[in-house]
Amino acid sequence: MLDIKFIRNNPNLVKEGCQKKQVEVDIDQLLEIDRKKRETLQALEDMRAQKNKASLEIAKTKEEKEKKKIILQMRELDRNSDRLTNNLKNFETEFKKLMLQIPNLPLEDVPTGKDERDNVVLREVGEKPKFDFKPKDYMEIAKNHDLIDIERAAKTSGSRFGFLKREAAFLEFALINFVFENLNKKGFIPVIPPVMLKPEMAKGTGYFETTALDEAYYLAKDSLFLIGTSEQSLVAMHANEVLKESDLPRRYMGFSTCFRREAGAYGKDTKGILRVHQFDKIEMFSLTKPEESKKELQFFLEMEETLMQALKIPYRVLQICTGDLGFPAAAKYDIEAWLPSENRYRETHSTSNCTDYQSRRLDIRYKSHKTNKLSLVHTVNGTAFAIGRILIMLIENYQQKDGTIAVPDVLQKYLNFKTIPQKLKE
Repeated sequence: MLDIKFIRNNPNLVKEGCQKKQVEVDIDQLLEIDRKKRETLQALEDMRAQKNKASLEIAKTKEEKEKKKIILQMRELDRNSDRLTNNLKNFETEFKKLMLQIPNLPLEDVPTGKDERDNVVLREVGEKPKFDFKPKDYMEIAKNHDLIDIERAAKTSGSRFGFLKREAAFLEFALINFVFENLNKKGFIPVIPPVMLKPEMAKGTGYFETTALDEAYYLAKDSLFLIGTSEQSLVAMHANEVLKESDLPRRYMGFSTCFRREAGAYGKDTKGILRVHQFDKIEMFSLTKPEESKKELQFFLEMEETLMQALKIPYRVLQICTGDLGFPAAAKYDIEAWLPSENRYRETHSTSNCTDYQSRRLDIRYKSHKTNKLSLVHTVNGTAFAIGRILIMLIENYQQKDGTIAVPDVLQKYLNFKTIPQKLKE
């Protein structure tokens, strides 16, 4: 969440930021509740002082009549105190509710726009494949080689699921090994996190407000959320902790299965595995000093591009506009890979700077080794690979005229085949 002191001092700036993000929040109502809450707190403190003073007077007074008078005054103070305490609880509830509705404000260099149509294409990288045959879509190719089975997945689990089979399963682990090996060299700590979160931890990530809550799977009996990305577990891992300045930036690469309802995707990509309820992903996550988070975001984008270039999949980079940023992000970039069957780019990666929005909610701080001062860390996240989507891009961009699929050179050392289908080497 934002700092209430910042909101008090910059109400118009906060209103403008919310408007740019297409989020409606009554900032004036928040400030009014904040004023009443502070006034009530002050009144309670004044009453406590009066009660302490009255207690001292009782101890000093010898006359019974005067003592009774003071006792009656104290009882009246107690009644008023109970009333104010009840009011304070109501104010605090409303205050927290409104505070949690405020998104992170976009940074100054984020382009202003309403939705994805206003995102800015920064660059296109790589040469699009030129086929001397009509390219097939990934599901046709995968079905021919029994790599992806959505029919049986629908039988076992319903729509928007799939079985990865045969070489596709091997390819997933090759991609994981490829990413872990390369990011480990850059100081990323490998983590396989829990895929369930307590409600207070889930909400601390900033992804579980307003319509985003519809995307989440919630296990009511256990009071646990299934994660939509391992970033949520990784940031919650350090809740209520104070880190050493020397530990920053602290970079993680988390591999997990992710769960999303895709509630806002009705009628979109209903076939195949592009938009599913369950998928595997390797996520990059970093805790940084505030002055380094912009640089860290660029580093994450560089890592994403390095991985894509190694696979030799054509892509483009987009700077995301204010209206398409998402709730906790202050700045964001997307990578879209080339999908030959659709003759267009489709999203495969994102990377975001969430500044201190998540760390304020989860109370994650670091101590300066020079001043011993405690400050909130900044958090940065980014997709290394969403496995299903990368498999789609590999299948389509590496399809051959004879119906086989070539395996990218950088993945071959993790496999014992170079094309799909092909007999495994003895």
